[in-house]
Amino acid sequence: MLFLGIDLGSSSVKLSIFDADRGTAVASVSVPEIEMTFYAESYGWAEQDPELWWHYVKVGISDLSKSHHIDLKSIAGIGIAYQMHGLVLTDGNLRPVRPSIIWCDSRAAEIGDAVYDKIGHENCQKQILGSPGNFTVSKLKWVKDHEPELFLQAVHMMLPGDYIAAKLSGIAQTTVSGLSEAALWNFSEGRLATEILDAFDLSPTLIPQIVPCFGDQATIDPTVASELGLNSKTKITYRAGDQPNNALSLNVLKPGEIATTAGTSAVIYSVTDRDVYDKNNRVNTFLHVNNEQEKKRNGVLLCINGSGILYSWLRKIMSLGSNELISYNMMNSEVVKAEPGSKGLRFYPFGNGVERIFNNKPVFSGIQNLNFNLHQTPELARAACESIVFAMNYGFDIMKEIGAGGTVVRAGMANLFLSPVFRDIFVNTTQTSLELFNTSGSEGAARGAAYGFGFFKTLDEAYSGLHCVEQIEPKQNLTSLYTDIYQEWKMNFNIIYNENEYNKTSLF
Repeated sequence: MLFLGIDLGSSSVKLSIFDADRGTAVASVSVPEIEMTFYAESYGWAEQDPELWWHYVKVGISDLSKSHHIDLKSIAGIGIAYQMHGLVLTDGNLRPVRPSIIWCDSRAAEIGDAVYDKIGHENCQKQILGSPGNFTVSKLKWVKDHEPELFLQAVHMMLPGDYIAAKLSGIAQTTVSGLSEAALWNFSEGRLATEILDAFDLSPTLIPQIVPCFGDQATIDPTVASELGLNSKTKITYRAGDQPNNALSLNVLKPGEIATTAGTSAVIYSVTDRDVYDKNNRVNTFLHVNNEQEKKRNGVLLCINGSGILYSWLRKIMSLGSNELISYNMMNSEVVKAEPGSKGLRFYPFGNGVERIFNNKPVFSGIQNLNFNLHQTPELARAACESIVFAMNYGFDIMKEIGAGGTVVRAGMANLFLSPVFRDIFVNTTQTSLELFNTSGSEGAARGAAYGFGFFKTLDEAYSGLHCVEQIEPKQNLTSLYTDIYQEWKMNFNIIYNENEYNKTSLF
């Protein structure tokens, strides 16, 4: 029995076919070949066209059939993972009334902060375990205030994955986990946070049907099934944001287990059975995919918006504007040539919108100690990797403060974790053991779909075939070295950060 996993990112759409009988993925594709771009009409904005996402989902499904000879009619269930916190507004016919305001768009941060003050910090944290900040509900309010004519056309407010599910099924829905990432879930009472909607002067009628993360959510629309070559009985049986789904993909489901990823952004995600939160809102708590009324499961999420994209930016710079970008493998081979510490070169990877660990302030990127005679391509590439890990560790320290730390972290063999040097920097800076798995977000979404369909009776059964392919332990000499380098990086950044007070011009 086959299951399709769709992982809607901001750079690409990845799709995998999971053979549940064999317990393994049998085909995967990623579209488009060139990374999707953001549109930014103003500073701090980031938008994408939802219809373009849908186009690439269809292209990916077609590729699975043509290139991998997958019998699409054998697909029993579909799981969808997606970029978190985005806002998709559609009319009653599921047509977007405007582009999606995606996760790294920072225009609504001040709106969220104002409502946070209005509700009262303690009261708000009790309800949604944090601040509305720059999350989906704040973006919805921005549209109402600044684009009233478009807002009046909106019938449904959805997250990016909800939109893909709606295009497949013809039904607008969202999940309880999705509502928590939109800052619209009342943790204390286990329901839609209507008090938050009231504070924003927003109507609950915009919230579509609420469904669980796992289970029979909807059946594919017959017309869509015919167009895509799917079976008209195929069901959508799983849906979650990309970071909870990444944790699911790595079988990170129990309290104390931790997942990480470093793609466009960099994330550490820790599972807990408590309603913990950071009083300063530097890390955020959401419902995990396996949360149940009698078995609480939350995910504490650290996100560094600007980190992973630094490596992508550096790749473009190294490619000298060519349409034929150098490969990440080539960049990773350059990293190996440089010594730890990158001869004193330091990056501060905070250049992709506001950063949560700095209270949603626009902390810009910077380079320090650059010497034109001393630093070449290897040092640039390695300094980027080191600074990304340093930024992650800066946030990891915050997670430890609220009891969401740990000593064992799991990651997929993807993105920056494909680099052996990056992995070494990570374990020796964070002083954790790193377990690597040969899986992906789209494969995890497909496994989730198999469990939601009922093929597997438990999640343990669904992940019985997933095995660690490599475990990396800290080395005492490197741990000592990176502790010193990290502390110097942190001290210099704190000096720069405090002196500039979020100066929007430059950190230097």
